[in-house]
Amino acid sequence: MPEHKIFAMPFAKVYPMYVQKAERKQRTKEEVDQVICWLTGYDPAGLQQQIEQQSDFRTFFAQVPALHPNRALIKGVVCGVRVEEVEDPLMQKIRYMDKLVDELAKGKAIEKILRA
Repeated sequence: MPEHKIFAMPFAKVYPMYVQKAERKQRTKEEVDQVICWLTGYDPAGLQQQIEQQSDFRTFFAQVPALHPNRALIKGVVCGVRVEEVEDPLMQKIRYMDKLVDELAKGKAIEKILRA
């Protein structure tokens, strides 16, 4: 089966769309960064470095400092797919991030998004 195109897509191309989606719903870039950093373990400087380096999704996730242990608590549907049922590990990580940004844009409290 051919590899999904998003794996080779630069994270920096998708990141502004995450921010725009959140901002349209009166959320902030800082909140987007907070949920991405929670999932990946990047600090804001590390996240910015990935963006500046134009890292693709494969590299972005290969270099994460530490995926959050509570990521398995992220459940629900993104783009018609249940994130907890995605079989490809890289695609599941991408879907986790999509789901966190979706929850942010839908107005969910940050403490609930971060599974605190």
